[in-house]
Amino acid sequence: MELAHSLLLNEEAYNQLGEVQKAEFVFEWLKFLEKVLLATSRADIREKQKRIVEQLISLLNSSPGPPTRKLLAQNLAILYSIGDTFSVYQTIDKCNELIRSKDDSPSYLPTKLAAVVCLGSLYKKLGRLLGNTFIDTVGNILKAMKSAESQGRYEIMLSLQNILNGLGAAAAPCHRDIYKAARSCLTDRSMAVRCAAAKCLLELQKEATFMWSTDMDSVATLCFKSFEGSNYDVRIAVSKLLGTVLARAVISKQGTAASRQNIRRVSLEEAMELLGTGFLRGSSGFLRASGDMLKGTSSVSRDVRVGVTQAYVVFVSTLGGHWLERNFATLLSHVLSLVSQSHPKAIQTQMDAVCCRRCVSFILRTTIGSLLGEKAQIAAAKDICQAIWKLKKVADAVMSEGNLETRPGPADVAASQHVLVCALQELGNLIYGLGTTAAPLLQDSSAGILDNVISIIIHPSISVRLAAGWCLHCIAVALPSYLTPLLDRCLERLTMLKSSSEAVTGFSFAVAALLGAVKHCPLGIPHGKGKIIVMLAEDLLCSAAQNSRLSLQRTQAGWLLMAALMTLGSSFISHHLSRVLRLWKCVFPISSKDLETERSRGDSFTWQVTLEGRAGALCAIKSFVTHCDDLLTDEVIQRLLPPLPCAIDLLTQLSSIQKTYGSPLKTPSMIYRQRLYELLALLPPEIYAGSLCVILKELATDLTASDIQMAASTFLLPPLCHQDDLLLLSPLLQETDHRFIEEQLLLGNGIACGSLEYDPFSIYEHGIEGNSVPKPLPPMFSLISSATRLFGIVCAHVGETQRLSVLELLLDSIKHSKASRQQVVQLHVLSAFSSFLKYVASSRGNLGSEEIKRPALTLLMGALESANPLMRCAAAEGLARLAQVIGDGSFTAGLAQVSFDKLKSARDVVTRTGHSLALGSLHRYLGGVGSSQHLNACIGILYTLSQDGTSPDVRTWALHSLSLIIDSSGPLYHVHVESTLSLILMLLLTVPPTHAEVHQSLGRCLNALITTLGPELQGNSTAVSALRTSCLLGCAVMQDNPDCLVQAQAISCLQQLHMFAPRYVNLSSLVSCLCVNLCSSYLLLRRAVLACLRQIVQREAAEVSEHAVILAKDSREDLIPDASIREVGLEGALLNLLDKESDQRLCQDIRETLSHMITSMAVGKLSFWLKLCKDVLASSTDFTTVASVDTTQEDEVDKGDDASVLTCRNDEKYQPIANPRWSTRVFAAECVCKIINQCENSDSAHFDIILAQEMKERDSRNDFLVLHLADLIRMAFMAATDQSDQLRLSGLQTLLVIVRKFATIPEPEFPGHVILEQYQANVGAALRPAFTSDTPPDVTAKACQVCSAWIASGVVSDLNDLRRVHQLLVSSLMKIQAGKEALSQLYNESASAMEILAVLKAWAEVYIIAVERQKKQTEKQKQITKIVSPMEENARDVSSSIDGLLGLVQTDLGTLSKLWLAALQDFALLTLPSEFASQLPLEGGAFYTAETSENAKLHYHNSWALILHATALWLTSTGFIVTDPDEGATNLSRPVTPTTMCQGSSGSTVKSPEDVYTDRFHLILGISVEFLCSLRSDATMESITACLHALQALLDVPWPRSKIGSDQDLGVELLNVLHRVILTRESPSIQLASLEVVRQIIYAAQEHVKEKRRSAEVDDGAAEKETLPEFGEGKDTGGLVPGRSLVFATLELCVCILVRQLPELNPKLTGSPGVKAAKVQILSEDGNKLVSAALIILSELPEVCSPEGSISVLPTILYLIIGVLRETAVRLPGGQLSSTVAAALQALKGILSSPLARAEKSHSAWTDLLRSALTTVLDCWEPDGAHQELDEISLLTAITVFILSTSPEVTTIQCLQERCIEKFKATLELKDPVVQIKCYQLLLSVFQYPNPAVSYPYIHSLASSIVRKLQETDKIKPEDAAELQAIQEGIKVLEALVAIAEEQHRAQLVAGILPILISFLLDENTLGSASTTMRSLHDFALQNLMQIGPQYSSIFKNLMASFPAMKARLEAAIKSNQESIKIKTTPKHIKNSGKNSSIQLKTNFF
Repeated sequence: MELAHSLLLNEEAYNQLGEVQKAEFVFEWLKFLEKVLLATSRADIREKQKRIVEQLISLLNSSPGPPTRKLLAQNLAILYSIGDTFSVYQTIDKCNELIRSKDDSPSYLPTKLAAVVCLGSLYKKLGRLLGNTFIDTVGNILKAMKSAESQGRYEIMLSLQNILNGLGAAAAPCHRDIYKAARSCLTDRSMAVRCAAAKCLLELQKEATFMWSTDMDSVATLCFKSFEGSNYDVRIAVSKLLGTVLARAVISKQGTAASRQNIRRVSLEEAMELLGTGFLRGSSGFLRASGDMLKGTSSVSRDVRVGVTQAYVVFVSTLGGHWLERNFATLLSHVLSLVSQSHPKAIQTQMDAVCCRRCVSFILRTTIGSLLGEKAQIAAAKDICQAIWKLKKVADAVMSEGNLETRPGPADVAASQHVLVCALQELGNLIYGLGTTAAPLLQDSSAGILDNVISIIIHPSISVRLAAGWCLHCIAVALPSYLTPLLDRCLERLTMLKSSSEAVTGFSFAVAALLGAVKHCPLGIPHGKGKIIVMLAEDLLCSAAQNSRLSLQRTQAGWLLMAALMTLGSSFISHHLSRVLRLWKCVFPISSKDLETERSRGDSFTWQVTLEGRAGALCAIKSFVTHCDDLLTDEVIQRLLPPLPCAIDLLTQLSSIQKTYGSPLKTPSMIYRQRLYELLALLPPEIYAGSLCVILKELATDLTASDIQMAASTFLLPPLCHQDDLLLLSPLLQETDHRFIEEQLLLGNGIACGSLEYDPFSIYEHGIEGNSVPKPLPPMFSLISSATRLFGIVCAHVGETQRLSVLELLLDSIKHSKASRQQVVQLHVLSAFSSFLKYVASSRGNLGSEEIKRPALTLLMGALESANPLMRCAAAEGLARLAQVIGDGSFTAGLAQVSFDKLKSARDVVTRTGHSLALGSLHRYLGGVGSSQHLNACIGILYTLSQDGTSPDVRTWALHSLSLIIDSSGPLYHVHVESTLSLILMLLLTVPPTHAEVHQSLGRCLNALITTLGPELQGNSTAVSALRTSCLLGCAVMQDNPDCLVQAQAISCLQQLHMFAPRYVNLSSLVSCLCVNLCSSYLLLRRAVLACLRQIVQREAAEVSEHAVILAKDSREDLIPDASIREVGLEGALLNLLDKESDQRLCQDIRETLSHMITSMAVGKLSFWLKLCKDVLASSTDFTTVASVDTTQEDEVDKGDDASVLTCRNDEKYQPIANPRWSTRVFAAECVCKIINQCENSDSAHFDIILAQEMKERDSRNDFLVLHLADLIRMAFMAATDQSDQLRLSGLQTLLVIVRKFATIPEPEFPGHVILEQYQANVGAALRPAFTSDTPPDVTAKACQVCSAWIASGVVSDLNDLRRVHQLLVSSLMKIQAGKEALSQLYNESASAMEILAVLKAWAEVYIIAVERQKKQTEKQKQITKIVSPMEENARDVSSSIDGLLGLVQTDLGTLSKLWLAALQDFALLTLPSEFASQLPLEGGAFYTAETSENAKLHYHNSWALILHATALWLTSTGFIVTDPDEGATNLSRPVTPTTMCQGSSGSTVKSPEDVYTDRFHLILGISVEFLCSLRSDATMESITACLHALQALLDVPWPRSKIGSDQDLGVELLNVLHRVILTRESPSIQLASLEVVRQIIYAAQEHVKEKRRSAEVDDGAAEKETLPEFGEGKDTGGLVPGRSLVFATLELCVCILVRQLPELNPKLTGSPGVKAAKVQILSEDGNKLVSAALIILSELPEVCSPEGSISVLPTILYLIIGVLRETAVRLPGGQLSSTVAAALQALKGILSSPLARAEKSHSAWTDLLRSALTTVLDCWEPDGAHQELDEISLLTAITVFILSTSPEVTTIQCLQERCIEKFKATLELKDPVVQIKCYQLLLSVFQYPNPAVSYPYIHSLASSIVRKLQETDKIKPEDAAELQAIQEGIKVLEALVAIAEEQHRAQLVAGILPILISFLLDENTLGSASTTMRSLHDFALQNLMQIGPQYSSIFKNLMASFPAMKARLEAAIKSNQESIKIKTTPKHIKNSGKNSSIQLKTNFF
């Protein structure tokens, strides 16, 4: 294929190929040529033009296939348009000559067609350049058309369309001729030709004015005729033509063309009248209809009506949204009149009426729904309401008893009912779409919408009553705040008007519809409504018998209410279940005997009522089983059972009852059967096992009943066929935008569409597609449908003999039926049997005995050869399932063989299609069907069938079957891939485009092949690359196919290829294909486009976006239907599509695509994305409302800019989305949050204004989020103050995110302030509306969260500013205190719980922050008092604002604390396990009611943690001292809440304060432990942290600590829980918080032990010391009991932390218990903190033990501390100690200085252990070479700690002492000055140790070394500050020795020091040139000498006298020092620094 990539065709390569390859090669070359021509220079093309033209013409003669001829024509046109046009006339003549040719052979046809296509393409591209040649050409083409067959006519029409397109107005001479030709083609028998003719005429009408003036009527009539017998594509094309022509006629009134006299003016009314004629009379026109009408046969065929309906939509869409706004009233009245009494023919039967209503609804929905913005929709709703009002007056006049002459009759009312139904349904849909933005419409009293709808509920027609109920349902779903008031209103009317039959049914429908709306409204309805409805339903049922006129209505209404109530779920029903079951039991007779007596008694009417009642009861129980399945306990099932046998008995007697009482019982008995079947299908078959045979017999009777004449296969079979197989059938089975009206064509002319009045009980069910009205089928079909479903279940559970006999019975009934009925019976039996097979296969059952196979096969094989394609599909599926159930290889092989034989012998289409699909289905369910031999045979046969040129159907089915085989064979298919691929390509290149269904099947095959090859497609071998090229070639052919579904297949194939081999898919051409089809009128194509986009943007979002923009800029207007890509990029176009699109799946794909694009691109294109979101959010808001509140405190310049941002949109050239809907705006707000999150993950400059501004200055292309803060705030503000509640929630969420992310960013221009501060007015204004009384609780709850975040963020420091937001929280708090009455009664009680808890949580957060700030402030204050600075006043200001925040909270703290405690008590009750349910208070808690506890749980879970923390802080602040005198009696309950917790006990004893504290303490502790000990995976970090902080706060005060300390089990329990938290949560912050609580518990235990010791000593003051009992763990024995011991639990926990950070501490891990050398650990900062915290806890442990106990734990503690020391002793620069080492040393010191080391009982054991510990430390040094990085300083410090902190007997043992001295000696010898410094410092502290037994050995051993070392200094001069400091520290040690020494040794020591010091002095000459270090040393020595001299004057003098040289040197130095005063300052400074560091070290440990 690479050889095809050249400018000229490589003829040499071409000639070597076979026929099939030649076609592929040519196509590849033409594809390449098309690209290369556009990229090559004009000169190069002219050079080779002649040769290229010759090659193209020669290809033209070689019978090119359809895709090739199209490409060839395009290339010729491009070539001439770029190169010279000299030879173009020859080419045109050549083409005309080919067309004139007399050769009619099939082989010559492709050449002729290619010539036709070339002409079209040339004229389209070159147009008027070709002069007048077109007259001959068009004449020639039209002449050829007379003898052309369908393919020819198709191509000629398309070619003429292109010629017209290219020539424009110049083609006028030919217009009439073309018009005539196209007219005949518009009613052609070939559908493809009709489509082509419609496209041609659509092009023609652009210039041919006669089409929309003089000939308009005939065009319309022609279109109506064209609709007859049309398919979906024709209806789309012709309706587009008709709609456009009429729209053109209407618009042209204002145009210039109309000024010429000869053009007829058409008014809007005339145009609509014309469409109306088609709708009402069809294609019979105006005159001929009369004859048919007289005969009464004139029913317009449905396809005409559907076509005209689509034309209406095109007509309005073409005229546009603005036109629709202006003319809506006219359109509405016209469209509604189509179903009014003025045209009785359209609605003469119920069936026609239902279909017409659908059409009218579709026109209204599609136009209003997609063309109008929200404001215009509100205006439209008012117009619809007016129309309803007028019709209502007519109905009222009939109802009222007025003048009989003037009042309209019942016929008028009956006729107006359909208009009302359409109007009410559209009104409901409109409001549903508007959501809460419709609130102003309902509040507008002048429109009176609610009054109108409610008043129409009592209309005489049942359809209108149902439509009104549904309309209320839509209003309630859209505006949940109206749900409860509407329900109350309807219930009240129902109760009052119980004696009117219309009111009873109407209002019961309304109540049922409203109850159905509850599940769509998360806030629910008050729980009490359930009780009212149950009582009302009971009342209606009981009173039904009292008034026979109302019996039927009341019975139906009662059960309808019951059934609707069940949809509310178990929480509502559980309380009323017993009443429902009692009613259920009463409705059926108890025994069969009673049933007999009943039969003998009744009459026709009583039976009607009885059946209605029983059907209703069955429906209610069905609803119960569906919606409350969790209540179906064994006990309830037992109570459901008794009436069932009787219900089934009645079933068997229905036919005889019906015979007795006649036809009035026909429908009720049918409904009864259907309801019973539906219920039985839901219940487990075991329940009615005894009646299975009876039921099966009844089902068989129903399936073969004689009174069903119509076969409605389209509703029965699709669910039983495989979804993929339905693609073979009518495109109507696929999803389209017109599904709503196209469905009627699917059912066939004699069958009614679904409609609500067929089954009023479906009014409360959830609509299947979104929120469209439920559309139950007529009872007859519903019965068959439920019977087939139940047959599957029952048949699977009866015995094998019954199964066999029933099957044979059914087969007989098929055999004995008459021809017309036979198909119906066969259809029903096939459906039932397929349902059985499906059930058995899914439940893994078996078929039963061998005998059943025969009748099963007879049935399925018969259906496989049925004329109905759907039956063939179902039969093929059934055969495969049968083989799957039997699971026997030989049986399956037999089935396949039968199909092979049939396919080989049969010639008819039906047999061939059926059996080819059977083969595919067998493979689908059974994989490769056993052997490769079978596979080869199947593929061979299907190859042959797919090349059957005589029947496109056979090809389609065979190829579809092949695709199934490819899919299911997997790797087995690899051997056939190449042959299949070449077959597919050959067919793609040769099958005519008119056979679109063949191409669709080819697409499925190609897709399956690509999937089979999978990732192998990435390979580089020649075979793989050839396969890949073929796949890409196939996709290219399909992309050029005119059929949209084939293009969709092409896109999904490319999507697969992109997934497996992304490098080889040309992204730019793929993206261009996607953009072009983004707004296709075919839903499936749009879905394919978006599925593909969604996938590719995950990998290459930026590239996709760039390609789209480049394409939009390069392309001409006609390429991209949606010009918006040019202005707002692909992203904007997708948002636009999201706004217009109604298909939910598509919308989800768009959202995901945009989300992926944000993830990968938002940071890079920040301004673009933010502008996009801002435009969407801003375009909705009224400018005035935004500007009025947008009071940003910015500079004036900015303010002006803000206003301009909001106003400029009025004069902007392009608006990305005009009036976006609320759902799109919500999505835009969510996008803003996503963008902020993306920025957070990328660059810190996004949240740092100084850095952002710097980087922006450096490169203006840089863009950072913080620079757009004003926009972010404005967007959040616009969203938060919108009409739509969902948008308000999103806006508040966005605001919350902004506050949290930007709160800490400082404002560079005003130090001490933050950047958000200037927006506080906006934030306040955004929050205020959420606290008004009519705001829904969820919005208020979210606003509370934002309030608390805003206050807690610390943005606002000024108290007065803070008060604004604080005031909002105060108002909410007051609302809570006011009790239930003040809280909204509109929603479920759990909604008010949500609001209350949100308020309490917000206050808790504010209080926590206030307390934390105060804590920090007091700490700061303490530091400030130490270092008084000029900042003092400033600090005071800050503190006052912080105290102020606490002060603000403090005022309400009394109330808050009680509410918090009440909420915690509620939470504690709700988290109790279910077995304690009986102990819970009956009336519920403080904030929840018992009935709504389940719903309330969620809200408590969201808020308890912060409330707990706040309560703990409050209790801490009071120190557990009751401040409120009444508080002792409040019993934790809330004094001001509506339901006080423990009212029952209020009269009993008043609790003592101690009890109150204890209760509170246990409440907080209990909640915390319960939560922490069973952490769920979804527990948030916030909750865990808050819980741990609460425990910390609790243990901060003495009283709770004493509780924990005195109750050891409690402490152990807590420690175990914390251990578990540490094990299961990796977060360092959580682990640190846990350790802090552990420390407090240990502290509490220490306090307790100390207290007991103290009190024992006080009590036994006189007693002997020995008798004192031992306190602390371990008592006298020293044993610690795991599980009971606090110390043991703490050790476990600390070991867990330490081993996790330092695995080497675990002796098991390291292999030996001793010291194992390993690399020293460097821990993270968090690791350091954790280890340090654990060590501190360890060092505290001995204090909790008795002396004996301490001996038990000491080894472990020492092992761990020294282990940490060893593992983390790493050298740090400057000789610092790592934080873990410091902590280890601190802990060590704590242990060593413990009083237990000296207590007599433990003294000796401790001493031994401590010696061992010291030995271990010393062993760390062992020179095994592994520890090169060991830090000597750390270990020396540890030794020093031992020496200084333990009793002398530990370290004075000779061997240990010698080793210690050895270490010091060795360290002194090290060269590192830093180590020396530390060594000297440590020695200093050892030498100064008061006990000579300890210090002297060290002095004796080390003093001489130090002196020697210092004497060497003279030779090795210090070079840097460190070496200098080492010398200074050495001197200090010697000086200290002098001070310690006894008098007799002192002279000797001074004599040692002085020479060293004098040797440091420099003489005058060298002083000037000496280095700074030497100078510093000189100064230091001089200063020390000056001090020593006076101190030891006698020794000094003697020495000086003995050494005159020294004396001279000293004097010289003193002299020069006095001269230079300047130098004096430096040595002091250095000396200080040295001293400082030594002090620092000392304070650390010793």
